[in-house]
Amino acid sequence: MTFRNSLPGGTPQPPGSPGNTPTLPEGRLDLVTYEDRISIPTPEGVELELVLAGVGSRLVSSLVDGLLKAVILLALFIVSGAVATDGGGFFVALLIIAAFVVFWGYDVAFETLASGRTPGKRAAGLRVVRLGGEPVGFLASAVRNLLRIIDMQPGFLYAVGAVTILFSQRNQRLGDLAAGTLVVRERRAPLPFARPVVPDFATADRFAAWDVSSITAYELVTVRRFLERRWHLDPGARNRLSWELAGRLRPKVAGAPPNLHPEQFLEALAEAKASRG
Repeated sequence: MTFRNSLPGGTPQPPGSPGNTPTLPEGRLDLVTYEDRISIPTPEGVELELVLAGVGSRLVSSLVDGLLKAVILLALFIVSGAVATDGGGFFVALLIIAAFVVFWGYDVAFETLASGRTPGKRAAGLRVVRLGGEPVGFLASAVRNLLRIIDMQPGFLYAVGAVTILFSQRNQRLGDLAAGTLVVRERRAPLPFARPVVPDFATADRFAAWDVSSITAYELVTVRRFLERRWHLDPGARNRLSWELAGRLRPKVAGAPPNLHPEQFLEALAEAKASRG
């Protein structure tokens, strides 16, 4: 885990660019913020940096989701009360089952189907991912949310979860430790300043001006591996990896338009290299 300064006034650079922390003039005092970050090696040979969520942002997320769950349960209680003809135990049992489904299924459904984001996490700018940065699946989400009942103790104060987050190396509560998941903060990467230019693929010699002789076989495999995996990556991770790979390989390709979007450049590079054997 590393701590990195975030200083205002720096020159904007594409995501993943090294050295984008400005140097302060001597004697100038500026505001400094600290974030918990981890670097994860990817199959493409690029270090993926994730910003871990802290107790405060996770508390905001839990409050929003808890309020929504309470509204759903209240609606179910009102409907059950209106439908029930007597005070029998059937509707009591039905309410207990419904409460469990809402309490547990709400988080699992949203984390699995909405890329790791419940409404509360979306509002707080958070996302649940696997340890390698991949999207969370049903099994991992089910495990982390089943153990929520322990993290909530004592009562509903989340003291166990808060202590675990503060003292674990990756800001994980017990459910995250058991499921192999992380809660990270979403960082929206800036859009490139130049409008992406779509290469003209209409002509047969569309790559005639591209000199890809400096691209090694290993680098080509790396590009192809990223292009195959990108649809399964977290959007922020996908964007950072594309910028990193394109920034590393673009100087080695003479004749490529300088303002191609990173993924367009990588797609064209792979096709150009393949067309020449």
